[in-house]
Amino acid sequence: LIEWTSNLRLLDSSEFEWLVGEVFRREGWTVRETGSSDGPDGNIDLELSRDNQRKIVQCKRWTSWSVGVDEIRQFLGTLMREKLLGEAGIFVTLSNFTEQARREAHEAGISIIDNRELYRRIEEVRRSERCPLCETPMVLGRSQRGWWLRCVSAGCSGKRDLSNDPGHAVELLMEAN
Repeated sequence: LIEWTSNLRLLDSSEFEWLVGEVFRREGWTVRETGSSDGPDGNIDLELSRDNQRKIVQCKRWTSWSVGVDEIRQFLGTLMREKLLGEAGIFVTLSNFTEQARREAHEAGISIIDNRELYRRIEEVRRSERCPLCETPMVLGRSQRGWWLRCVSAGCSGKRDLSNDPGHAVELLMEAN
């Protein structure tokens, strides 16, 4: 997903959590997905570990409204339940945080990642498949027929339909750093 998509709004909540987890993997963390779309996940979507550190991540694939102070306070309660300090918490959203939520997170030591920061981090860890026509990196798109790669270079019509090649899609998703 990191290599393929430039429009994170196309992802459902589970795909969004996978994408965020993969960003952390590529940043050197060991990631365990704990979120559940079937029921409550205890405000923990991902558990990260590295160098005897443990962090927990709450992901909100919200696009229409900002994360407010109540969500930050609930997450802080989750950190306390897990016997972790605020700096062990990371809250990721596809939208933004209200000013009050930003202040609360800062005071508690919780790291917050909004849409701009998330896109920046994705770009830092992205590996790309090159266009067969012009060698420019392609991006993932979704149509009614399924997933496909398309060139974003001006004037280039390079594309690749992935609906007939699910094996390659899985390879790209599973490829390690």
